[in-house]
Amino acid sequence: MAAPLDVLIVEDEMIIAMDMEALIVDCGHEVVGAAVSLQEVEALPADLNPQLALVDLHLAQGSNGFEVCEHIKERWPEALIVFMTANVSKIPEDYSGAHGVIAKPFSHAGVVSALRYLSEGVFDPPPSVPRPSSLRTSEHLRRRWCLG
Repeated sequence: MAAPLDVLIVEDEMIIAMDMEALIVDCGHEVVGAAVSLQEVEALPADLNPQLALVDLHLAQGSNGFEVCEHIKERWPEALIVFMTANVSKIPEDYSGAHGVIAKPFSHAGVVSALRYLSEGVFDPPPSVPRPSSLRTSEHLRRRWCLG
């Protein structure tokens, strides 16, 4: 396995957030922050530096994943952003600048495969494992990792 990822979870459904956290930790990665809204992401500590952000589209306090994505791109420009949503059709063709999407409901095996792929790509791009079917990637990510 590649080195562990520092992961930010932005999800307003507590059960899903807890399930994701347990799954991420079980895979050897670290959850460095969690938020339910754009306001909570903005309030995260200045020294937080996630390498991967898993972001739901529909969030608390009237915010949405697209707004969170914009904030993350400005604050942590090197972080990979992956939307996790049941509303995949709402993701625009350019992914709003995000790097991928995992459809809900997701399987644990699908998330584990996506984490393995993303971890390899972060630490030693491009990943040596094939892209899992559970993860749709953006053109932006394929260019970043020089994939065809």
